[in-house]
Amino acid sequence: MPSSTPAHWSPNQYRPVQEYTYKFTPNGELRIHVFFPFDWKPIDSRPGIVFFFGGGWNSGSPVQFFRHAMYLTGRGMVAACADYRVKSRHETTPLDAVEDAKAAVRWLRAHAAGLGLDAQRIAAGGGSSGGHLAACTAMVPGLDAEGDDLSVSPAANLLVLFNPALDLRAAGPERFGLSADDARLISPIEHLSAQAPATIMCHGSQDRMCATAREYKEKADAVGAHVELDFYEGLGHGFFNRDPWFAQTLRRADEFLTAHGYLTGPPTVDPT
Repeated sequence: MPSSTPAHWSPNQYRPVQEYTYKFTPNGELRIHVFFPFDWKPIDSRPGIVFFFGGGWNSGSPVQFFRHAMYLTGRGMVAACADYRVKSRHETTPLDAVEDAKAAVRWLRAHAAGLGLDAQRIAAGGGSSGGHLAACTAMVPGLDAEGDDLSVSPAANLLVLFNPALDLRAAGPERFGLSADDARLISPIEHLSAQAPATIMCHGSQDRMCATAREYKEKADAVGAHVELDFYEGLGHGFFNRDPWFAQTLRRADEFLTAHGYLTGPPTVDPT
């Protein structure tokens, strides 16, 4: 496993967060921040999750999901927050971001033994464009990084999504430097099948992407995929970043992860 350097100290129930370089690109190296429980050991086989930040594939920071990662680490998981290429910093398109997200999951799985991870229990989560990328790891074919070990799957085993972008065809793909074919290729709704990982989606009822979320849920039900869709009345895009909805949606994510065997015991976050 690549060498690491401590990023900062978390509260005393956590080990220091570690940063690793998971990918080298023409635009520079990409880092992933990994949070470990205090009682973690390298020989563990813990469930894990990696989060991808939102920002319209244009901006954003892994810090957005540090609170989520710290909470889930306190619940016993190994949690990570990955950087990826965005237009404002790298002059890239969502195609490059999808490649990066798949590489991040593949890196975690390839290094599972040293990270104390169970390679078959790696979830992915994110908000908005980050939710899109999490879903793409499991459903979009191709877009593998040059030099990636294709024998290692980039597909997340579970998805925890907050107002995700699931159909780029409806988002004006030319705004993001995409052709119609590109938008179709990286639209998770186009690839939804019974083999899709179990998914939870939290949406504000006033989000502009609600219609797509409902369509995704209907298609999932039709093909036999497990998708849970929760609406939060009167709220718009990105509501989950703010209290009290941060705690409410985090508790809902906890319940979902517990139902699928990634966590045990009751949630420890207060939803109020």
